[in-house]
Amino acid sequence: MCLSRLTGWLADRKIPTPLRGPAYRTYCRFTGADVDEARPPLHSYPSLGAFFVRELVDGAREVDPDPARLPSPVDGTVQSLDEVSEGSIFQAKGRSYPVRELLGPVGEDIELEGGFAWTIYLSPRDYHRIHSPETARLTQTAHLPGARHSVAPKVLERRPVLSINERVVLRLETERGPLLLVLVGALNVGRIRVKGVQADHTGQLQPPLERARGAELARFEMGSTIVLISPPGGPRAIEGLSLGDPVRMGQAIGSYSA
Repeated sequence: MCLSRLTGWLADRKIPTPLRGPAYRTYCRFTGADVDEARPPLHSYPSLGAFFVRELVDGAREVDPDPARLPSPVDGTVQSLDEVSEGSIFQAKGRSYPVRELLGPVGEDIELEGGFAWTIYLSPRDYHRIHSPETARLTQTAHLPGARHSVAPKVLERRPVLSINERVVLRLETERGPLLLVLVGALNVGRIRVKGVQADHTGQLQPPLERARGAELARFEMGSTIVLISPPGGPRAIEGLSLGDPVRMGQAIGSYSA
């Protein structure tokens, strides 16, 4: 936890204006991020932390327009594609996570057995804003305090990180039914911001927040992971999507059967 706080403190230190462009280009070369996607000018980002949650230039991401498809809410790498079975979803090396442990108090009235879950890992190279996969009402959120272990794929193979790390859970009500989105904090991630919601809010939102398909929902302030869960009868993984595949926000990752 102390390392996370120190990293956050360093990320928030202001960089002298003349050094910002070179510093962010160096960061992008080191991580593989695309500096050309960042909304210019680079010197407008006062710190590495601000650059990490940078906005993108217009047209950098396109949201799949097909209503029969479910767009990804984030950039990242597919870590798991799994049906909810016996109350759990499975990750690397057969490690299972009870869904209700992941979700806390959110969506307790929703039957999830036979539903589907996507787990997507965000590395430091990825765009770290999270967008609504559908036109929806954000009706419920929960901030669940916890640890800040790394969520890198190799770590997930060894320990049950997702259900013990700090996380924020969102309930999205769409025309086709609810979607549950778990935002899992990680090593060096002390801040998960939900747009329009107080950081520690847990409970119903009155009134609910309206979000268009592809609109910004939240952001991570360092690399992390999301778990998107659909109840039975909802979307499932799109044909051809596999573990280890890179995805971009707006790219179709699911499809509806009807």
